Amino acid sequence: MDVKLKRQDFYYDLPEELIAQHPSDKREESRLMVLDKNSGKIEHKIFRDIIDYFSEGDCLVLNDTKVIPARLFGQKAETGAKIEFLLLKRLEDDKWETLVKPGKKAKVGTEIIFGDGILKGEILDRTESGGRVIKFYYDGIFEEILDKLGEMPLPPYITEKLEDKERYQTVYSRNEGSAAAPTAGLHFTHELLEKIRKKGVSIVYITLHVGLGTFRPVKAENILEHSMHSEYYEVSKEAVDTINRVKNNGGRIFAVGTTSTRTLETIGDENGFVSPKSGWTDIFIYPGYEFKVVDRLITNFHLPESTLIMLISALAGRDNVLKAYDVAVKERYRFFSLGDAMLIK
Repeated sequence: MDVKLKRQDFYYDLPEELIAQHPSDKREESRLMVLDKNSGKIEHKIFRDIIDYFSEGDCLVLNDTKVIPARLFGQKAETGAKIEFLLLKRLEDDKWETLVKPGKKAKVGTEIIFGDGILKGEILDRTESGGRVIKFYYDGIFEEILDKLGEMPLPPYITEKLEDKERYQTVYSRNEGSAAAPTAGLHFTHELLEKIRKKGVSIVYITLHVGLGTFRPVKAENILEHSMHSEYYEVSKEAVDTINRVKNNGGRIFAVGTTSTRTLETIGDENGFVSPKSGWTDIFIYPGYEFKVVDRLITNFHLPESTLIMLISALAGRDNVLKAYDVAVKERYRFFSLGDAMLIK
Protein backbone atom coordinates (compact mmCIF):
# COMPACT_ATOMS: atom_id res chain seq x y z
CA MET A 1 0.00 0.00 0.00
CA ASP A 2 1.27 3.51 -0.81
CA VAL A 3 2.20 5.10 2.51
CA LYS A 4 2.95 8.46 0.88
CA LEU A 5 -0.63 9.47 0.16
CA LYS A 6 -1.14 13.10 1.08
CA ARG A 7 -4.37 14.80 2.01
CA GLN A 8 -3.77 17.36 -0.76
CA ASP A 9 -3.74 14.55 -3.34
CA PHE A 10 -7.54 14.47 -2.96
CA TYR A 11 -8.21 18.18 -3.35
CA TYR A 12 -10.34 19.68 -6.10
CA ASP A 13 -11.67 23.20 -6.57
CA LEU A 14 -15.42 23.51 -6.02
CA PRO A 15 -17.41 26.73 -6.56
CA GLU A 16 -19.64 27.28 -3.53
CA GLU A 17 -22.76 27.73 -5.66
CA LEU A 18 -22.57 24.06 -6.73
CA ILE A 19 -23.18 22.84 -3.16
CA ALA A 20 -26.82 21.71 -3.27
CA GLN A 21 -29.03 23.48 -0.70
CA HIS A 22 -32.23 21.73 -1.76
CA PRO A 23 -33.01 18.24 -3.09
CA SER A 24 -34.15 17.83 -6.70
CA ASP A 25 -37.89 18.23 -7.30
CA LYS A 26 -38.25 14.46 -7.72
CA ARG A 27 -35.86 11.95 -6.20
CA GLU A 28 -35.19 9.92 -9.33
CA GLU A 29 -34.69 13.02 -11.51
CA SER A 30 -31.31 13.93 -10.03
CA ARG A 31 -28.52 13.83 -12.55
CA LEU A 32 -26.34 10.71 -12.71
CA MET A 33 -22.73 10.60 -13.81
CA VAL A 34 -21.57 7.12 -14.80
CA LEU A 35 -17.82 6.54 -14.44
CA ASP A 36 -16.14 3.44 -15.85
CA LYS A 37 -13.47 2.59 -13.26
CA ASN A 38 -11.30 0.79 -15.81
CA SER A 39 -11.34 3.16 -18.78
CA GLY A 40 -12.24 6.44 -17.06
CA LYS A 41 -15.03 6.94 -19.61
CA ILE A 42 -17.87 9.21 -18.41
CA GLU A 43 -21.57 9.20 -19.34
CA HIS A 44 -24.21 11.75 -18.33
CA LYS A 45 -27.63 10.35 -17.39
CA ILE A 46 -30.67 10.91 -15.16
CA PHE A 47 -30.82 8.81 -12.00
CA ARG A 48 -33.81 6.74 -13.15
CA ASP A 49 -31.53 5.47 -15.99
CA ILE A 50 -29.59 3.51 -13.36
CA ILE A 51 -31.82 0.52 -14.10
CA ASP A 52 -30.00 0.10 -17.45
CA TYR A 53 -26.77 -0.78 -15.62
CA PHE A 54 -28.17 -3.80 -13.78
CA SER A 55 -28.31 -7.34 -15.11
CA GLU A 56 -30.47 -10.23 -13.96
CA GLY A 57 -28.73 -11.94 -11.03
CA ASP A 58 -27.11 -8.78 -9.61
CA CYS A 59 -27.63 -7.59 -6.03
CA LEU A 60 -28.42 -4.07 -4.79
CA VAL A 61 -27.41 -3.37 -1.17
CA LEU A 62 -29.18 -0.53 0.66
CA ASN A 63 -28.56 0.98 4.10
CA ASP A 64 -31.94 1.18 5.87
CA THR A 65 -30.84 3.42 8.74
CA LYS A 66 -33.16 6.28 9.71
CA VAL A 67 -32.00 9.74 10.72
CA ILE A 68 -33.23 10.90 14.10
CA PRO A 69 -34.05 14.63 14.60
CA ALA A 70 -30.92 14.85 16.72
CA ARG A 71 -30.51 18.63 17.09
CA LEU A 72 -32.08 19.93 20.31
CA PHE A 73 -32.28 23.51 21.56
CA GLY A 74 -32.57 24.00 25.32
CA GLN A 75 -31.81 26.45 28.05
CA LYS A 76 -30.04 26.27 31.38
CA ALA A 77 -32.54 25.85 34.21
CA GLU A 78 -30.57 28.22 36.40
CA THR A 79 -30.01 31.17 34.06
CA GLY A 80 -32.16 30.61 30.94
CA ALA A 81 -29.02 30.76 28.75
CA LYS A 82 -29.58 29.07 25.36
CA ILE A 83 -27.64 25.92 24.60
CA GLU A 84 -27.64 23.54 21.62
CA PHE A 85 -27.15 19.77 21.72
CA LEU A 86 -26.48 17.30 18.93
CA LEU A 87 -27.21 13.68 19.88
CA LEU A 88 -24.42 11.42 18.67
CA LYS A 89 -24.86 8.07 20.35
CA ARG A 90 -27.17 6.44 22.88
CA LEU A 91 -24.95 5.00 25.59
CA GLU A 92 -27.50 3.29 27.85
CA ASP A 93 -31.06 3.93 28.97
CA ASP A 94 -31.52 7.69 28.63
CA LYS A 95 -27.84 8.65 28.58
CA TRP A 96 -26.48 10.09 25.32
CA GLU A 97 -23.13 11.24 24.04
CA THR A 98 -23.62 14.71 22.55
CA LEU A 99 -21.90 17.68 20.98
CA VAL A 100 -22.72 20.95 22.74
CA LYS A 101 -22.39 24.61 21.90
CA PRO A 102 -21.45 26.82 23.55
CA GLY A 103 -19.43 24.25 25.50
CA LYS A 104 -18.44 26.66 28.25
CA LYS A 105 -22.06 26.80 29.41
CA ALA A 106 -22.29 23.02 29.69
CA LYS A 107 -20.51 22.22 32.93
CA VAL A 108 -21.02 18.87 34.64
CA GLY A 109 -24.09 19.06 36.87
CA THR A 110 -25.87 21.66 34.72
CA GLU A 111 -29.63 21.12 34.35
CA ILE A 112 -31.18 21.79 30.94
CA ILE A 113 -34.82 22.39 30.00
CA PHE A 114 -36.14 21.62 26.51
CA GLY A 115 -39.54 22.57 25.07
CA ASP A 116 -41.19 24.16 28.12
CA GLY A 117 -40.05 21.32 30.32
CA ILE A 118 -41.52 18.28 28.53
CA LEU A 119 -37.89 17.13 28.31
CA LYS A 120 -35.18 17.81 30.89
CA GLY A 121 -31.56 16.83 31.09
CA GLU A 122 -28.54 16.79 33.36
CA ILE A 123 -24.95 16.93 32.14
CA LEU A 124 -23.10 14.01 33.70
CA ASP A 125 -19.64 14.04 32.13
CA ARG A 126 -17.27 15.34 29.47
CA THR A 127 -16.05 13.11 26.64
CA GLU A 128 -12.49 12.78 25.35
CA SER A 129 -13.44 14.66 22.18
CA GLY A 130 -14.88 17.61 24.11
CA GLY A 131 -18.54 16.54 23.97
CA ARG A 132 -20.87 15.90 26.89
CA VAL A 133 -22.78 12.95 28.31
CA ILE A 134 -26.35 13.98 29.18
CA LYS A 135 -29.10 12.04 30.93
CA PHE A 136 -32.67 12.86 29.87
CA TYR A 137 -35.79 12.88 32.06
CA TYR A 138 -39.32 12.86 30.62
CA ASP A 139 -42.78 11.33 30.77
CA GLY A 140 -43.88 9.25 27.79
CA ILE A 141 -41.87 7.93 24.82
CA PHE A 142 -38.49 9.54 24.14
CA GLU A 143 -38.68 9.09 20.35
CA GLU A 144 -42.04 10.88 20.21
CA ILE A 145 -40.71 13.78 22.28
CA LEU A 146 -37.61 13.99 20.11
CA ASP A 147 -39.75 14.02 16.97
CA LYS A 148 -41.67 16.97 18.41
CA LEU A 149 -38.71 19.01 19.69
CA GLY A 150 -35.75 17.96 17.56
CA GLU A 151 -34.55 19.20 14.18
CA MET A 152 -32.78 17.29 11.44
CA PRO A 153 -29.00 17.60 11.88
CA LEU A 154 -28.18 18.78 8.36
CA PRO A 155 -24.49 18.91 7.39
CA PRO A 156 -22.72 22.22 8.04
CA TYR A 157 -22.51 23.08 4.34
CA ILE A 158 -26.33 23.13 4.02
CA THR A 159 -27.25 26.58 5.26
CA GLU A 160 -30.89 26.76 4.17
CA LYS A 161 -33.80 25.17 6.04
CA LEU A 162 -35.13 21.90 4.64
CA GLU A 163 -38.89 22.35 4.24
CA ASP A 164 -39.78 18.66 4.07
CA LYS A 165 -37.66 16.68 6.53
CA GLU A 166 -38.68 13.41 4.84
CA ARG A 167 -36.46 14.45 1.91
CA TYR A 168 -33.49 13.86 4.24
CA GLN A 169 -34.65 10.23 4.71
CA THR A 170 -34.49 7.41 2.19
CA VAL A 171 -37.88 5.94 1.24
CA TYR A 172 -36.78 2.64 2.82
CA SER A 173 -35.43 4.04 6.12
CA ARG A 174 -36.63 2.09 9.15
CA ASN A 175 -33.93 1.56 11.82
CA GLU A 176 -33.55 4.77 13.82
CA GLY A 177 -30.07 5.79 14.89
CA SER A 178 -28.26 8.02 12.38
CA ALA A 179 -27.06 11.57 12.90
CA ALA A 180 -26.81 11.98 9.10
CA ALA A 181 -28.53 10.41 6.11
CA PRO A 182 -26.97 7.75 3.86
CA THR A 183 -27.42 10.25 1.07
CA ALA A 184 -26.69 8.05 -1.97
CA GLY A 185 -30.02 6.33 -1.25
CA LEU A 186 -32.04 9.57 -1.39
CA HIS A 187 -32.44 9.18 -5.17
CA PHE A 188 -34.43 5.95 -5.04
CA THR A 189 -38.23 5.75 -5.08
CA HIS A 190 -40.37 2.71 -4.29
CA GLU A 191 -41.34 2.58 -7.99
CA LEU A 192 -37.73 2.58 -9.18
CA LEU A 193 -36.79 -0.14 -6.69
CA GLU A 194 -39.71 -2.25 -7.90
CA LYS A 195 -38.55 -1.88 -11.52
CA ILE A 196 -35.04 -2.97 -10.51
CA ARG A 197 -36.48 -5.98 -8.64
CA LYS A 198 -38.55 -6.96 -11.69
CA LYS A 199 -35.35 -7.01 -13.74
CA GLY A 200 -34.21 -9.97 -11.62
CA VAL A 201 -32.04 -8.04 -9.19
CA SER A 202 -31.97 -9.07 -5.51
CA ILE A 203 -32.45 -6.15 -3.11
CA VAL A 204 -30.85 -6.47 0.31
CA TYR A 205 -31.05 -4.20 3.37
CA ILE A 206 -28.25 -3.75 5.87
CA THR A 207 -27.90 -1.15 8.63
CA LEU A 208 -25.07 1.25 9.42
CA HIS A 209 -25.88 4.21 11.65
CA VAL A 210 -24.12 7.21 10.16
CA GLY A 211 -22.25 9.37 12.66
CA LEU A 212 -21.20 12.99 12.29
CA GLY A 213 -17.63 11.75 12.11
CA THR A 214 -18.40 11.16 8.44
CA PHE A 215 -18.05 14.95 8.00
CA ARG A 216 -14.86 15.22 10.06
CA PRO A 217 -12.15 16.70 7.85
CA VAL A 218 -8.86 14.91 7.36
CA LYS A 219 -6.30 17.20 8.99
CA ALA A 220 -3.22 14.97 8.91
CA GLU A 221 -0.98 15.67 5.92
CA ASN A 222 -0.22 11.95 5.62
CA ILE A 223 -3.66 10.37 5.45
CA LEU A 224 -2.46 7.23 7.26
CA GLU A 225 -2.25 9.36 10.41
CA HIS A 226 -5.99 10.18 10.26
CA SER A 227 -8.04 8.78 13.14
CA MET A 228 -11.13 7.19 11.56
CA HIS A 229 -14.53 7.48 13.28
CA SER A 230 -16.42 4.31 14.20
CA GLU A 231 -20.05 3.55 13.35
CA TYR A 232 -22.44 0.78 14.43
CA TYR A 233 -23.64 -1.77 11.86
CA GLU A 234 -25.92 -4.82 11.73
CA VAL A 235 -26.12 -7.35 8.90
CA SER A 236 -28.68 -10.17 9.10
CA LYS A 237 -28.31 -13.81 8.06
CA GLU A 238 -31.03 -13.24 5.44
CA ALA A 239 -29.01 -10.41 3.84
CA VAL A 240 -25.79 -12.41 3.98
CA ASP A 241 -27.36 -15.50 2.39
CA THR A 242 -28.58 -13.43 -0.56
CA ILE A 243 -25.25 -11.65 -1.08
CA ASN A 244 -23.30 -14.92 -0.94
CA ARG A 245 -25.71 -16.62 -3.35
CA VAL A 246 -25.31 -13.78 -5.86
CA LYS A 247 -21.51 -13.93 -5.47
CA ASN A 248 -21.55 -17.71 -5.98
CA ASN A 249 -23.59 -17.34 -9.17
CA GLY A 250 -21.30 -14.68 -10.64
CA GLY A 251 -23.63 -11.71 -10.05
CA ARG A 252 -22.34 -8.27 -9.16
CA ILE A 253 -22.78 -6.47 -5.84
CA PHE A 254 -23.98 -2.85 -6.19
CA ALA A 255 -23.45 -0.97 -2.92
CA VAL A 256 -25.53 2.16 -2.39
CA GLY A 257 -23.30 4.67 -0.65
CA THR A 258 -20.01 4.66 1.19
CA THR A 259 -21.86 3.45 4.32
CA SER A 260 -23.00 0.21 2.68
CA THR A 261 -19.54 -0.17 1.15
CA ARG A 262 -17.72 0.19 4.46
CA THR A 263 -20.09 -2.29 6.11
CA LEU A 264 -19.73 -4.92 3.37
CA GLU A 265 -15.96 -4.61 3.27
CA THR A 266 -15.85 -4.90 7.08
CA ILE A 267 -17.69 -8.24 7.11
CA GLY A 268 -16.23 -9.72 3.91
CA ASP A 269 -13.55 -12.41 3.83
CA GLU A 270 -10.66 -12.55 1.36
CA ASN A 271 -12.86 -14.45 -1.13
CA GLY A 272 -15.60 -11.81 -1.06
CA PHE A 273 -18.11 -13.78 1.00
CA VAL A 274 -19.84 -12.22 4.00
CA SER A 275 -21.13 -13.46 7.35
CA PRO A 276 -23.87 -12.09 9.62
CA LYS A 277 -22.39 -9.68 12.13
CA SER A 278 -23.04 -6.59 14.19
CA GLY A 279 -20.59 -4.25 15.86
CA TRP A 280 -18.55 -1.12 15.27
CA THR A 281 -16.48 -0.46 12.18
CA ASP A 282 -13.72 2.09 11.77
CA ILE A 283 -12.49 0.76 8.43
CA PHE A 284 -10.59 3.39 6.43
CA ILE A 285 -10.56 2.68 2.69
CA TYR A 286 -8.11 4.59 0.50
CA PRO A 287 -6.14 3.90 -2.73
CA GLY A 288 -4.26 0.64 -2.53
CA TYR A 289 -7.17 -1.12 -0.83
CA GLU A 290 -8.33 -4.32 -2.59
CA PHE A 291 -12.12 -4.54 -2.60
CA LYS A 292 -13.42 -7.96 -1.55
CA VAL A 293 -17.22 -7.67 -1.80
CA VAL A 294 -18.29 -4.52 -3.66
CA ASP A 295 -18.22 -4.52 -7.47
CA ARG A 296 -20.19 -1.33 -8.24
CA LEU A 297 -20.85 1.78 -6.17
CA ILE A 298 -23.69 4.30 -6.31
CA THR A 299 -22.69 7.45 -4.47
CA ASN A 300 -22.94 11.24 -4.34
CA PHE A 301 -20.20 13.81 -4.96
CA HIS A 302 -18.00 14.22 -1.88
CA LEU A 303 -16.04 16.94 -0.12
CA PRO A 304 -12.44 17.64 -1.18
CA GLU A 305 -9.84 15.90 1.01
CA SER A 306 -12.52 13.80 2.78
CA THR A 307 -12.33 10.11 3.69
CA LEU A 308 -15.26 9.58 1.31
CA ILE A 309 -13.44 10.83 -1.80
CA MET A 310 -10.51 8.66 -0.70
CA LEU A 311 -12.81 5.63 -0.60
CA ILE A 312 -14.18 6.14 -4.10
CA SER A 313 -10.64 6.81 -5.35
CA ALA A 314 -9.69 3.37 -4.02
CA LEU A 315 -12.40 1.83 -6.21
CA ALA A 316 -12.14 3.93 -9.38
CA GLY A 317 -8.57 5.28 -9.24
CA ARG A 318 -7.65 8.74 -7.96
CA ASP A 319 -6.89 10.18 -11.41
CA ASN A 320 -10.21 8.92 -12.82
CA VAL A 321 -12.12 10.38 -9.88
CA LEU A 322 -10.46 13.79 -9.96
CA LYS A 323 -10.97 14.05 -13.74
CA ALA A 324 -14.64 13.07 -13.28
CA TYR A 325 -15.05 15.70 -10.55
CA ASP A 326 -13.51 18.35 -12.84
CA VAL A 327 -16.07 17.37 -15.49
CA ALA A 328 -18.85 17.50 -12.88
CA VAL A 329 -17.85 21.06 -11.95
CA LYS A 330 -17.76 22.13 -15.63
CA GLU A 331 -21.14 20.46 -16.27
CA ARG A 332 -22.63 22.14 -13.17
CA TYR A 333 -23.56 18.97 -11.28
CA ARG A 334 -24.92 19.55 -7.77
CA PHE A 335 -22.58 18.44 -5.00
CA PHE A 336 -22.74 16.80 -1.57
CA SER A 337 -25.66 15.44 0.50
CA LEU A 338 -28.63 16.88 -1.42
CA GLY A 339 -26.89 16.86 -4.79
CA ASP A 340 -26.55 14.58 -7.79
CA ALA A 341 -25.30 11.00 -8.02
CA MET A 342 -22.47 8.97 -9.51
CA LEU A 343 -22.34 5.31 -10.51
CA ILE A 344 -18.88 3.76 -10.52
CA LYS A 345 -19.09 0.70 -12.79
